[in-house]
Amino acid sequence: MADQFTSTQNAALRDITRRHFFQDCRVGLGTAALGALLLTDQALAAAPPGDRALNPFATRQGHFPAKAKSVIFLFMAGGPSHLDLFDPKPKLQELDGQVIPESYVKNKRFAFIKRDAKLLGSRRKFSRHGQSGAELSELLPHLATVADDLCIVRGMATDVFNHGPAKLFVNTGSPQFMGRPSMGAWVTYGIGSESTDLPGFVVLQSGPRGPRGGSPLWASGFLPTTFQGVPFRAGAEPILNLSNPRGIDATRQKQFVDAVND
Repeated sequence: MADQFTSTQNAALRDITRRHFFQDCRVGLGTAALGALLLTDQALAAAPPGDRALNPFATRQGHFPAKAKSVIFLFMAGGPSHLDLFDPKPKLQELDGQVIPESYVKNKRFAFIKRDAKLLGSRRKFSRHGQSGAELSELLPHLATVADDLCIVRGMATDVFNHGPAKLFVNTGSPQFMGRPSMGAWVTYGIGSESTDLPGFVVLQSGPRGPRGGSPLWASGFLPTTFQGVPFRAGAEPILNLSNPRGIDATRQKQFVDAVND
């Protein structure tokens, strides 16, 4: 008796398609979607501005009027040295070719610098541009034409020179401890995102393996994982599992979608 009931039940379930379900419920797909949208709008309208309990990406008013709606942070690892682009060092040019002063290496250990190493100044010529007088090298002729639109910060220094720790330091503020929120995570946490369907923070990688330091460079750290970055890989498939698997062409995919819709 039980086996007969189970067989009858399974047969009935096989005969129920999504279209039959909505017909039997006397409700259309559009009505269901409209109800969901109205419910979301009502909840958003009733919630106070910046309510993160309903939407973790909800935009919030800052302490000061916002001057930007979004942030594009270009971290170009492996690019030319700043010493050859926009950071001239007159003293280094004076000491070019001389043995590094003892005061620089005394009681310190460097992975790639010996005590008899010689200093190397830039081989590029620098000149001032625009009303601001920004110093740019000959490698940046086009950027020099908009020198007055640039903000070049030269007031920072660090003793972190190895690739991995240096990248952690730039992106998270800590060269040693993983688990700190990245810059993108802080920005997303601080100002939110106007989109409810797209990630608030994406990462565009280049190269076959990605940057040294890996995912901690765009991780959320001790913030909720909602604020971590969504990495786009280099190559033909930026995000995994979005393309059809092998053997599934557009025709077969359409047949599958049509079967689901019937």
